[in-house]
Amino acid sequence: MKGKIIRAVAGYYYVFDYEDGRTHQCRARGIFRKDGSKPLVGDEVLFDLTHTEDTEGTVDEILPRKNSLIRPPVANVDQALIVFALKDPEPNLSLLDRFLVLMKRQNIPAVIVFNKDDLDERDTFDGIARVYRDCGCQVLSMSIRTGEGVERVRHLFDNKTTVLAGPSGVGKSSLTNLLCPDAGMEVGEVSRQNRRGKQTTRHAELFPCGKDSFFFDTPGFSSLYLDEIRPQDLKMYFPEFEAYEPSCRFTGCLHLAEPDCGVKEAVRSGTISRERYDSYRKLYEELKEGRKR
Repeated sequence: MKGKIIRAVAGYYYVFDYEDGRTHQCRARGIFRKDGSKPLVGDEVLFDLTHTEDTEGTVDEILPRKNSLIRPPVANVDQALIVFALKDPEPNLSLLDRFLVLMKRQNIPAVIVFNKDDLDERDTFDGIARVYRDCGCQVLSMSIRTGEGVERVRHLFDNKTTVLAGPSGVGKSSLTNLLCPDAGMEVGEVSRQNRRGKQTTRHAELFPCGKDSFFFDTPGFSSLYLDEIRPQDLKMYFPEFEAYEPSCRFTGCLHLAEPDCGVKEAVRSGTISRERYDSYRKLYEELKEGRKR
């Protein structure tokens, strides 16, 4: 039978059966350990039940993946919904850029959603939205507390498998509960001491939210490492650079110390966001230093 792994806990894989809509608790066959592979949440699999009327079984085969992520360890993602808050906690745009690089590297389209729009007294969203729309992302705002913008976000999930990503305390679990009330996700508070969110999600889990629609809720991150990327390749994951690279004097320009750089000129003229360019430089130096260790 064909199904989809929706949760993995303590060596058990919980497989959603496409035919009857039930979830079966399965173990993976030993062959996966022998060839070094491991089923992931989101995998399409072939499985057998131990007995015809039993809800337990075995995962026999992992079907070909369209993509996979390492952190969180999930597979077959159609899009990423990257959730940040406009306030409480304040948006960490450096972390947002890391998420975008990671998704771009995996060819996963990203939509950025800022929650807590009702707390945005300084019109923070308008400025941030301009920056990230210029780099090719859809950017939306909502307030889970008031319901403003939630329906528009809900429609993004139609007929797709979506990964929810973002730091703790921004409302991912609350959004999960809105989309799938049966999920019963624990909702955390923001720490008064450092204004960071408290972690509530313990493992990646996939929830059905309509016909052919699933979404992951994943553990939040306070940092995200990109050490698998070569420093010279980082520019490929800042798509707003591409249009200005033909104006660079040198082929393979890194847009750092080189003279006559089309990208740096676009930054000076305001066509490319200074914040995004500074984020690129910071990430480049981080990757470069990491290679020396």
